[in-house]
Amino acid sequence: MFPSQVVVMHGPHQASASRLTIFAHLFGILAFILMLVWLLHYRGGIEYDSYDGYRVFNVHPLLMFCGFIFLSGEAMMVYKTVKAQHFVQKVVHMILQLGAFVLGVIGICAVFKFHDMANIEDVYSLHSWIGIATISLFALQWLAGLSTYMFPQTDITRKTLLPWHVCGGRTLLYMSIAAALTGLMEKATFIGLSHSREARLLNFLGLSILLFGIFVDLSVVLARYV
Repeated sequence: MFPSQVVVMHGPHQASASRLTIFAHLFGILAFILMLVWLLHYRGGIEYDSYDGYRVFNVHPLLMFCGFIFLSGEAMMVYKTVKAQHFVQKVVHMILQLGAFVLGVIGICAVFKFHDMANIEDVYSLHSWIGIATISLFALQWLAGLSTYMFPQTDITRKTLLPWHVCGGRTLLYMSIAAALTGLMEKATFIGLSHSREARLLNFLGLSILLFGIFVDLSVVLARYV
């Protein structure tokens, strides 16, 4: 679970953080559209129960992006985008992060299923190492956040752990982005993309994912530290 509390912002930085969330949403939506175009138009579609292993594989990048990057980013910005009491914001934050984890687990199951269908070794690449580390730490982060901020704890405990919780969430977001970008590069290498429309689309997809993460992170930084 990513940053669980965000203090009230002061001065001109409040408006800046709000504008940054708008840019984050735009790049997140753009990345989602580009992902769908790539998987549906160039890669043959998306279907977890298909007999076509490549359609099964396509579930993986879609759900990993929707979960660990898009939903997690939205959860980090929830204290700016959801106008409600702080407890309600915390609940929405927790639910979004839980949804991100569930999508991530299904996405990993999809790639393992594809590997079984194609007789490919599991967890052999840098992309897979980063991905497994990310989902493992993500689960620990969510459980730690749940026990600290959704159950009774002393104010001292919450204040002491909050900077670690925030920094851990930001780190996990960038780990997710690193996994996504290395995964796109790995896939492009496997299918032999070079100078083509699909290759350029993947480049724009990767840039959109990176910019989404940057604007999410900047909005959190401005809201908390500046």
